[in-house]
Amino acid sequence: MSFLRFSLVVLAIGLLMACLYAYLTGDFLGEFQMVLEMPWGQVALFDLYLGFFLFAIIILAFEPIIIGLPVVILLFVFGNWIAAFWLALRLPKMIRKMRGVA
Repeated sequence: MSFLRFSLVVLAIGLLMACLYAYLTGDFLGEFQMVLEMPWGQVALFDLYLGFFLFAIIILAFEPIIIGLPVVILLFVFGNWIAAFWLALRLPKMIRKMRGVA
């Protein structure tokens, strides 16, 4: 499990770095507008936000609302690197709870 948690953190940091690179070198509004104009861009964004919504349900199922709601808001604003960090942090608790040991 340690390897999986470590991998999630590494992937989250990698995605965060990619987001920072895109922010510093790209034109968010111009490029986002182009994505919105393309059918596959629209589908990809729908898929992305559907994934956020599904992961938000998981977060809210395992966290008290006072913690879960801010994490969900951060997920929708900053993306899946938030989900990866949260999952790396909560994975042992989730596994125990799903096995009925919690």
